[in-house]
Amino acid sequence: MTEQTTTVSDTSAPAGSERPVRVNAWNGWDPLRHVIVGRAEGTVVQAPEHAVRRDYPDDGFPLGTHGPMPADMVAEAEQQLDDFADMLRRRGIRVDRPTPVDFTQEVSTPEWTHDSMFGCMPPRDLLLTVGNEVLEATMSYRSRWFEYLCYRPVLQSLFDADDRMRWEAAPKPRLTDASYRTGFWDTYNDLPTEEQLARVRDYDLVLTEAEPLFDAADVARFGKDLFVQLSFVTNRSGYEWLRRHFPDHRVHAVTSTNTHPLHIDATWVPLRPGLVLHCGERLADAELMEFFKLNDWEIVEAVQPASWDHPPKLSFCSPWLAGNMLNLDANTLCVEEKEVRLAEQLSSYGFEIVPVPFRAVGPFGGGLHCATVDIERDGTMEDYFPHRYGRF
Repeated sequence: MTEQTTTVSDTSAPAGSERPVRVNAWNGWDPLRHVIVGRAEGTVVQAPEHAVRRDYPDDGFPLGTHGPMPADMVAEAEQQLDDFADMLRRRGIRVDRPTPVDFTQEVSTPEWTHDSMFGCMPPRDLLLTVGNEVLEATMSYRSRWFEYLCYRPVLQSLFDADDRMRWEAAPKPRLTDASYRTGFWDTYNDLPTEEQLARVRDYDLVLTEAEPLFDAADVARFGKDLFVQLSFVTNRSGYEWLRRHFPDHRVHAVTSTNTHPLHIDATWVPLRPGLVLHCGERLADAELMEFFKLNDWEIVEAVQPASWDHPPKLSFCSPWLAGNMLNLDANTLCVEEKEVRLAEQLSSYGFEIVPVPFRAVGPFGGGLHCATVDIERDGTMEDYFPHRYGRF
């Protein structure tokens, strides 16, 4: 695969900025200084594999097919991403962008071959910043195994500029058939809801425990506490690897009443110290709710999404992508512009809302939070949970 080089405009600081590059982020709400924003360019509907199958018969990609996203959709999404990046720069935030590769190509390791890659719009899926460390997640889709290449130019530049940066990568997984319940998707979607929820509670999903697997977007950072959602892309072994990797943190495995868990970003959303937003259709387990309440956190149920009554074509995202927001600081939130009811709800808690046109980006892998990785925020590691409860 041939890498391209980033342009000066992609990696330069805002005009007049002389801030040194520094990797530092302990949560999602401290003042944002430096961020990666993804790209829609080159994204494909990936070929089917054990971990995931795309089926869009009404939009030209029935099950078993794959290929580039339509050019008009790419252009619209790319424009919204560029405009978002420019808005952040105008606010004095340094912005980096990944370097797309040819995602249509076949990829392989000595143990498997896959017919396509995916894209590099959602950097949050792959990269996790904890303090001065940026960690590359394992990923559990074969189509995303090589996605880290898109971010290596940015990570190399961070490593060169900040001598305190820790650049880590979780063990690259083998992703052989042993890592999957290979017939999972043949039957799961036809099961009764209660049986699906039971399988989520028991973690009897598509991934086995043959090796550690996790996406970075299944980790919610609350200072000293990291909450890791067990999901279709994150297994117990992945949680255990993260627990051992961050010995100075309290790392918790969590689930919710979600039949299709995939990333925690729109399910359990930290807004600022003492306030967390949650999706009412995906209730957290009782112990987690009590743990937050015991530590004086208010848990707010998000209003129903407004702009996703008619999901865009080729989108695999939930309507609750509405809750996938980006904090610029503890009082300022970027919210998709059509989510007026959610903006009004959050304004009532004292937030300044920055409306961002972003709906066209959804089919490329997520919302405002998915499309970003915070590299630097002001602040230090704080303990927001001095009291223990149950298993927490």
